[in-house]
Amino acid sequence: MLNKILAQYPLTPHPEGGAYLESYRSTTQMGDRNISTAIYFLLLSHEFSSFHRIKSDEIWHFYLGGPLEIIEIAPDGTQSVTILGNEVDKGQRLQYVVKAGHWFGSRPLKNSLFSFVGCTVSPGFDFRDFELADYETLTQEYPQHTALIQSLTHKKS
Repeated sequence: MLNKILAQYPLTPHPEGGAYLESYRSTTQMGDRNISTAIYFLLLSHEFSSFHRIKSDEIWHFYLGGPLEIIEIAPDGTQSVTILGNEVDKGQRLQYVVKAGHWFGSRPLKNSLFSFVGCTVSPGFDFRDFELADYETLTQEYPQHTALIQSLTHKKS
């Protein structure tokens, strides 16, 4: 299945980790912003999406592979974990919304060879609104989550 995904979708590396392909960018705009965008996003078993935040809500959709863990830190410091997957009888979600301004990262659950998901953003995603977490800064702001932040940042001090 993974080989078929890689053959059908020409994914490129994403700055937060994993690989992606933009599948949709609306032609309708509000000001200088597209009203919506969508991507395919792939994380392999050994990869993770580093903590980052954006200025819009982001809807995650599960497609194929194993379950994906989405870890968030809200502005008030509350940490939450959501499992994106197709085993809804086990509490996994087929869709999930990460609220604008939340720090979040993701990784395939243990024993998942890969997670193939999608993300829809409205107003549309723009790298000007993307902030990759700095380990030192984020741990100073949320010291209670130091170990988690260390496990989900690519550049550790």
